[in-house]
Amino acid sequence: MEGVMGVLVFALLNLLALHRADALRFEIESGRTKCITEEIKKNSMSVGKYSVVGLTSEDEHITVRVTSPYVNRAGYVGHLHYAEEVESGNFAFTAMQQGDFLACFWLSKPYHNPPIRVTIDFEWKSGISSRDWKFVAKERNIIAMEKELMNMGDMVKSIHEEMAYLREREQEMQDLNRKINTRMARLSFLSLTIIASVVMLQLWYLKTFFEKTKIL
Repeated sequence: MEGVMGVLVFALLNLLALHRADALRFEIESGRTKCITEEIKKNSMSVGKYSVVGLTSEDEHITVRVTSPYVNRAGYVGHLHYAEEVESGNFAFTAMQQGDFLACFWLSKPYHNPPIRVTIDFEWKSGISSRDWKFVAKERNIIAMEKELMNMGDMVKSIHEEMAYLREREQEMQDLNRKINTRMARLSFLSLTIIASVVMLQLWYLKTFFEKTKIL
């Protein structure tokens, strides 16, 4: 029982770490690009929104590109979102595979003399945090208890997926350990065979030497 509880606690901690909402503010300078990475699990929902803080002119409009880690056979990276010369925007997608997704920002007009800086507010949510049940709760036929049950059901499903992922990783580690142990056993057997062969060769050489010198 304690072992099961330990696994549940570990899975919950991993779940909270993986399904997070990152809100941040950063600056970009003309002629430079700022990229943010987010590790997202397969089949997880991800949403993001961004905006330029204190926009004063069109020179401060930005271009935003969100890409997946998938590269097709032609060598092209999958673009999930692309917007040019915007003040703000948002994106949403479901990850078709697990990996590091990339969101890059730069000024649409890169050349300014002197260079200018703009501040950007950016929020990127994935997993449970990307689902905002507040909007669902506004429906007339949904009561507060149903909202909580939906949240709990979503959490249980995510914990189940996380535990399945951990079991899969554990199985991969066990397979790797078995392969390493098998290779070590083969290497040990080969080493013993070589050592035995060298010993037999030395004994044969000594016997032949002694016979030639008539010591034996």
